[in-house]
Amino acid sequence: MTFANSVPETLLVTVTGKDRPGISARLLSTLSVFPVTITDLEQVVIGGRLLLGALLSADERVAPGVRKERLFEEIRSAVSKVAVDMDMDVDFMVDGERVRPCTGTRLDVTIMGDPLRPGAVGAIASCVARAGANIDRIERLASYPVTALSLSLTGGNLEQLRTDLALEAATQSVDVAVQTSGLHRRSKHLVVMDVDSTLIQCEVIELLAQYAGCGDEVARITEEAMRGELDFEESLRRRVALLKGLDASILEEVREKMTLTPGARTLIRTLKFLGYECAIVSGGFTQLTDYLVEELGIDYSAANVLEIVDGKLTGSLVGPIIDRKGKAAALERFAAEAGVPLSQTVAIGDGANDLDMLRVAGLGVAFNAKPVVRAQADTSVNVPYLDTVLFLLGISREEVEAAERGSYA
Repeated sequence: MTFANSVPETLLVTVTGKDRPGISARLLSTLSVFPVTITDLEQVVIGGRLLLGALLSADERVAPGVRKERLFEEIRSAVSKVAVDMDMDVDFMVDGERVRPCTGTRLDVTIMGDPLRPGAVGAIASCVARAGANIDRIERLASYPVTALSLSLTGGNLEQLRTDLALEAATQSVDVAVQTSGLHRRSKHLVVMDVDSTLIQCEVIELLAQYAGCGDEVARITEEAMRGELDFEESLRRRVALLKGLDASILEEVREKMTLTPGARTLIRTLKFLGYECAIVSGGFTQLTDYLVEELGIDYSAANVLEIVDGKLTGSLVGPIIDRKGKAAALERFAAEAGVPLSQTVAIGDGANDLDMLRVAGLGVAFNAKPVVRAQADTSVNVPYLDTVLFLLGISREEVEAAERGSYA
């Protein structure tokens, strides 16, 4: 790395991974051979995961006139090698600017299948080799509800691998996700989910339409909107207008018919246990999503509001529309309130009205989505279990089970 027009003053080394004895001693021993002073040092263990950060500056009393650029590069090289030996992730920041480890670009590839066959894994490995990357480690994340493997790579181009592996994954009928490795992968502390056909297994407006006797017409408009063939706001207003006169008491019956997607409770319980915050954004209605917020312990939510007068739906909406742009704006607002950078957010959705949200997030996941969404998302999940998204974040089945128990004991 070249430091243009300035001399670097500080190097922040951040190591993260599964906690075990000796990690701090090994890191500090590695740093002890360099002429540096520790300006700040902090260590914390959360949910069995260690996060250790050391802020370093050159000690000119020991090495006057030392070339700081060269010194920091040597430290990065030494610590990167030690991190690989300890099976830990490491990030570096020079004067607050993130730089890559010196051992080459490190990527994490997650493979999921039900079943996951040897031929599929072999084909993915061959694709990785053709891209010029090396597999340093393979780890099983889960055997239930799908088999999930994590491959740690050195080298290779992120965008090229995403493109190549997406094609190979489709051929092999598996799900594959590629992400840069390091601290930020486990620091995506805000997960934002679509509701209809993502968090729950239905489209609530279609349930309402059945009571209003206009189910077929509403379903047709919904499908056009989800395929991106119809503006969402226009489609929503047309569908809501068909509900005019429906008794508001029907909303309670619809709430009782909403069915969570398999793995939804597990996903949210595990995320909350590990310190993540969860949000939902919906083109549906607060009269129904508020129930999910309370039931699941959701931290943030945004949805449309049905107008009700004298106990009847008027066929109109109140307030701003949560459409494609509204969902992305809500994600940005939630991230700001949570103090989480957008690069450390995850968005999950299935329809065209989720695309802006998926693009804004640090990781956009298309969940059993329409082809137009799969083609534009960072990665896709095509099994019917919402909790498999956990494996994309490097969260293992053991951690899921710990969340079920409520402890790591």
